[in-house]
Amino acid sequence: MKVVVCIKQVPDTAGGVKFKPDGTLDRAAMLTIMNPDDKAGLEAALRLKDQYGAEVTVVTMGLPKAEEVLREAMAMGADKGILVTDRVLGGADTWATSQTIAGALRNLEYDLIITGRQAIDGDTAQVGPQISEHLGIPVISYAQDIRIEGDSVIVQRQYDDRYHVLKAKMPCLVTALSELNEPRYMTPGGIFDAYKKEVTVWGRNDLKDVLDSNLGLKGSPTQIAKASDKVRKGAGEKVTLDPAESVDYIIGKLTEKHVL
Repeated sequence: MKVVVCIKQVPDTAGGVKFKPDGTLDRAAMLTIMNPDDKAGLEAALRLKDQYGAEVTVVTMGLPKAEEVLREAMAMGADKGILVTDRVLGGADTWATSQTIAGALRNLEYDLIITGRQAIDGDTAQVGPQISEHLGIPVISYAQDIRIEGDSVIVQRQYDDRYHVLKAKMPCLVTALSELNEPRYMTPGGIFDAYKKEVTVWGRNDLKDVLDSNLGLKGSPTQIAKASDKVRKGAGEKVTLDPAESVDYIIGKLTEKHVL
């Protein structure tokens, strides 16, 4: 079994968010981490490796420094790392990003592709499903449990206060929730081995069946009108009531918002 995990190096928002003049994130100037949903997807793949001997390849698109997140993934147990980086890919929205990653994945053999549900720097939850569309394979999103049965993947898909059980023939793409599992830690031996491995680096010319018009900032139909690192919240409604009136007031507000 061959499993490909798409991961992303995202800003560590605890260290502050910085923007370029064009409104895009200044990723080179910020501290970074592996996107939490992606890390859960990686852990799911590593458990398939533990159980079935699957080969796990991690792929990321980003600046050259994104090699760090691939090294982290390999230190956790991934077998191979591929970095897709090129100046022409910069400023990509979800459409251009998914086109780029799909173009890279066309170079690989895979039974299962796992992505995070969404990245904490965009929160769109679009890239995973878009990749599946470009590749022409089924997608199951919001996975809270993944298991393999023969040539099929069976997924518990989170849905409000319940879950759906869906089954799809592989190859298939699954988007993972951070609640899917508790990712393992890197080990000292794993870190040592990760830095002995070579990270494969691909650029624009390594992408298959992708038009230049669909790449980077020029290929992004979504344009940022305004960006800021802090959103001011209103003061809200303040009331002074006795305990009995407070209960009635809160119940009324919850009913108004259709919570009750």
